[in-house]
Amino acid sequence: MDKITKALKKLSIIERNIAINIMSKIENEDLTDLDVKKLRGYNDIYRIKKGKIRVIIRILDDDISLVTLGRRNDKTYNF
Repeated sequence: MDKITKALKKLSIIERNIAINIMSKIENEDLTDLDVKKLRGYNDIYRIKKGKIRVIIRILDDDISLVTLGRRNDKTYNF
């Protein structure tokens, strides 16, 4: 089981639906209505925030990849 699937299983049904919606927008490369912010100290790492859910992505040469996702806590940005 990969990290993303494991993180999704830890979320409630509502949070899981939010995360899946965000992941589908990432897959379609449609980030227009998402709260995307570049993380300090990184050139290619961004976070998407929706409620308590945080999705960390990496954007390299128009290629968007999912790094991690989960609820906001002290370990959210330690990847």
